[in-house]
Amino acid sequence: MPFSAFVVLAALALLFAGLRIARQYERGVVLRFGRYVATRGPGLYWIVPLIETAVTVDLRIVTTAVSGQEAISRDNVPIKIDAVIWRRIVMAERSVFEVRNIEEAVTQVAITALRDIIGRHTLDDILKEQAEISAAMQTAIDAVTEPWGVKVERVAMKSVEIPPTMQRAMAQEAEALREKRARIIKAEAEGEAAEKLRQAAQVMMGSPAALELRRMQMLTEVGAEQNTMTIVMMPSEFVEAARALGSLATKPEKN
Repeated sequence: MPFSAFVVLAALALLFAGLRIARQYERGVVLRFGRYVATRGPGLYWIVPLIETAVTVDLRIVTTAVSGQEAISRDNVPIKIDAVIWRRIVMAERSVFEVRNIEEAVTQVAITALRDIIGRHTLDDILKEQAEISAAMQTAIDAVTEPWGVKVERVAMKSVEIPPTMQRAMAQEAEALREKRARIIKAEAEGEAAEKLRQAAQVMMGSPAALELRRMQMLTEVGAEQNTMTIVMMPSEFVEAARALGSLATKPEKN
């Protein structure tokens, strides 16, 4: 084989050996003799074989689960929390040089931030303000991971477990609050009804005809219920008139 052909084949071999492909969501961190040279991609790029190496970094969002973490609230209630973190790499070179295991590092930072933030809030705040607490956790975690080239997109609390004794106490408290609201509503309704009756009584006192109409309406309602006995309260004027007529009817006729 001629020497020139050998050189050509060797050059082609080196050319193909140094070709690298980075997908749209990937970047290649190129090192030359162990020192950082450039971040390349996406697409086709070339490195010098035996001199340069490339570390491929995935830039897509990754979820990290933080499950079964025990913490104590500000009012000394032990709770267990499950959370999820959405993160992605925004600077490929930092993620390679600054931290060895991103998954483990982010998980440990999340556990520390979770326990610290939970310790600042009471149990009621944790149950009612989960969105605010998740946002505070995101800010705290992102502040630590930002030098690593990692961006925390979102943090969500999946579940909050409290002791059974505390669950029973909260259920009793909720039941007492519901009973209190029911009694207040009933008392307000009775007060409004009493006020309406007072107003109606004032109208009837000023108009005897209205009082008689109401009495006739009451008799109609009682009759509609099919009672066996109905007691009719007659006005005193009617009674006096009937008594006078009876007296006139029983008087002897004069000759």
